[in-house]
Amino acid sequence: MKCNCNDVRELLPELAAGTAGAAPEITAHLEECTACTDRLDEFRKTIALLDEWQAPEPSPYFDTRLQARLREEMAQEAARGSGWLAWLRRPALAVSLTLALVVGATIFETNDRGQRPPSSPVAVVGDPGTAVGDLQALDKNHDLYSDFDVLDDLQVQQNVTANP
Repeated sequence: MKCNCNDVRELLPELAAGTAGAAPEITAHLEECTACTDRLDEFRKTIALLDEWQAPEPSPYFDTRLQARLREEMAQEAARGSGWLAWLRRPALAVSLTLALVVGATIFETNDRGQRPPSSPVAVVGDPGTAVGDLQALDKNHDLYSDFDVLDDLQVQQNVTANP
């Protein structure tokens, strides 16, 4: 099986660190490909530099200064928390305010229900615009509507006599 550059590039960090053994196909590819060999050398140099580097020791007063800084930050946070919204950070006050709002909204809703019309309009039998209401209006005004037919006949007669 022949290796390509992409396969070898994935294994270069392990090869440079010495954690993975080189398969014969990989060593054959490294002997042929100068780009992969150069990249393996760069990885080895980087690892060698990292092995030589030593982390600096912290100052002996580091812990003392850190504790002082933390105390300062906590004091500043307490000073910032004394504003007019600081009471919201206290759970008991926040819960009591929420409870008061819920009770107030509930009382408002129950007092207001009797004054509002129903959410969906209900047609009452006999209201104008309903079928029953229109029929009742026709029955009440039967004589009036029958006179309209007389007026229509009168107008037709006038048109006939005017246009002989």
